[in-house]
Amino acid sequence: MAYPGHLVPRQQMDFGGVVSLRKGASGGDQGGAGFLVYVEGPRDRDILGAWARRFSPRLSGELVASTVILGGRQPARAAEHLRELRRHQAATHGICVLDRDGHPTPEPATEPGLEFFTWSRRHIESYLLVPDAIRRGLRIRDHDGHFDRLMRAHLPALDDEKALRELDAKQLLGRKGPLARVLSRPVSAGRIARAMRGEELHPDVRALFARIQKGLGMVDPEPVVMVRGRSFASR
Repeated sequence: MAYPGHLVPRQQMDFGGVVSLRKGASGGDQGGAGFLVYVEGPRDRDILGAWARRFSPRLSGELVASTVILGGRQPARAAEHLRELRRHQAATHGICVLDRDGHPTPEPATEPGLEFFTWSRRHIESYLLVPDAIRRGLRIRDHDGHFDRLMRAHLPALDDEKALRELDAKQLLGRKGPLARVLSRPVSAGRIARAMRGEELHPDVRALFARIQKGLGMVDPEPVVMVRGRSFASR
């Protein structure tokens, strides 16, 4: 079985061939443990990859190499996959990133070595709902009346987190959604994600990346403070 990447159909899964795992980025204090990031689908991987490039170029490369696609919201499958990998390398660990999907769901069962991260908004696409980023990603000219009215009609204020938590971003950005109808073309979530700027990343996204960095053993270098021509590492 090859990984990271897509998980093959369950009946074809063969864990016996796994003999080595990718090590944490820095080695850190993980003892050479492998770390995996489980996501629901290819679009989740692409969105996270685009955001990671804004958050930390170094993290971006590590994230791409560590991602496993589950093929849907399947936390039990992530747990099964990691359990089998840990039979060969017990220090292997990971994080499973899940959509909330608009309704309360039971917390996934505890699995040794596996953390779970569930978005506080309904979907990962919910964090793309930044009008300026949508405009840039879809190359919509400034002061486009149709676009501006559409944003006002369908998006709450950016600081209205309660409303944004319940908004169905998949429907809004979908092939038959209002944005695609107005533009007369499909809306690319990946293009919006790539157009986002670092300061537009939601705190939930930053919190996830901090947990991934920790899992990968990545330690950011200490900032250097210049004082009268001399440099000091801040403590």
